Amino acid sequence: MLKEQLLEDFKNAMKEKNELKKNTIMMIRSAILQVEKDTQKEMSENEIIEIISKELKKRKESLADYEKSGREDLIQNINDEMAVIKAYLPEELSREEIEKIIVETIAEIGAVTMKDMGKVMQAVKPKMAGRADNKLVNEIVKAKLG
Repeated sequence: MLKEQLLEDFKNAMKEKNELKKNTIMMIRSAILQVEKDTQKEMSENEIIEIISKELKKRKESLADYEKSGREDLIQNINDEMAVIKAYLPEELSREEIEKIIVETIAEIGAVTMKDMGKVMQAVKPKMAGRADNKLVNEIVKAKLG
């Protein structure tokens, strides 16, 4: 469904001559197609959301570099791209919602020490696919287990 939405929006962006949206969607679609080609299987909605999240993360990382160099033109372009990408991601969870999911997951799997962090992260990841920053999740899990 998300793939079809991307294709439809890509066609509309071409009709509207919206270069930024067209190019951003084309990058997302090519990332999805590349993963599908590499794994030789069709991606599920959650896997597509993960790929889109990675594209957003790449832009966030390059934004920091552009801000350091003071390139206002590139900063604006990256922010516009991020706005297009965010439209395809589910709404991000609040810190409280993330903590609640983590606490529930820790109780479910019986995690008690930092040695269980890998198990907790693995169990939490699908529950938050594309809706939470992994750094924040990692930080909260460490706080809860530490």
